[in-house]
Amino acid sequence: MLYSETAKTTRALTIALYTLVLALLVISTFWPDPVEDVSVALMLAVKLIPLLPFAWVVLRGHNRGYIWMSFVVIFYFTQAVVSAWLSEGDAIPVLMAVLTGSLFTVAMVHLKVNRP
Repeated sequence: MLYSETAKTTRALTIALYTLVLALLVISTFWPDPVEDVSVALMLAVKLIPLLPFAWVVLRGHNRGYIWMSFVVIFYFTQAVVSAWLSEGDAIPVLMAVLTGSLFTVAMVHLKVNRP
């Protein structure tokens, strides 16, 4: 349930950022070079399964689900920052860090403006 006009905007931003994070996870599996001798399906499952249960939550804008999604997104952010540091600033880890940090921030703003 949305309680304000600003909540509609933050929900739309959250949906966009969530979709971009999922897309970047899929893209980073295949590009620049896929890992040899590893199942692509397994890699995608490990990357996507923790985030996929929150698709319904993001689309509906449920506050409690946003809180739980934010906990999960922090793990992705941490992994992206470590990868960006170790790869000395490669584009995909830096972009993932920016997207996950933005997703976390926008989700928190949504919780603030969507109070009952």
